[in-house]
Amino acid sequence: VQLVESGGGLVQAGGSLRLSCAASGTTFSINAMGWYRQAPGKQRELVATMATGGGSGITNYADSVKGRFTISRDNAKNTLYVQMNSLKPEDTAVYYCYAAVNMGAAGFRVHWGPGTQVTVSS
Repeated sequence: VQLVESGGGLVQAGGSLRLSCAASGTTFSINAMGWYRQAPGKQRELVATMATGGGSGITNYADSVKGRFTISRDNAKNTLYVQMNSLKPEDTAVYYCYAAVNMGAAGFRVHWGPGTQVTVSS
């Protein structure tokens, strides 16, 4: 599975961005997808996830983004999105898309995209 993020950029506080993550390869084996972010000097942290196995669509959000970010997917395009509203300077980070691939008896393998920079100015 290959992942490519897009949609990052510079935005003022209170603004919005929509990130996209295009998946290719053995996408039928993806069990979950989501977004993490990493700010300078900080550990990578969860932003939002979506269970895609069996079409469940169950979502989960970090407390810091609940009510502001919305994760969604377009199955026809094999693309995952995160709509980010009411952005704050503390949302500044590199955002990474991930996909958890079901390897059967071997468990799961996590694939990562190269990341896209989001910068929120105050």
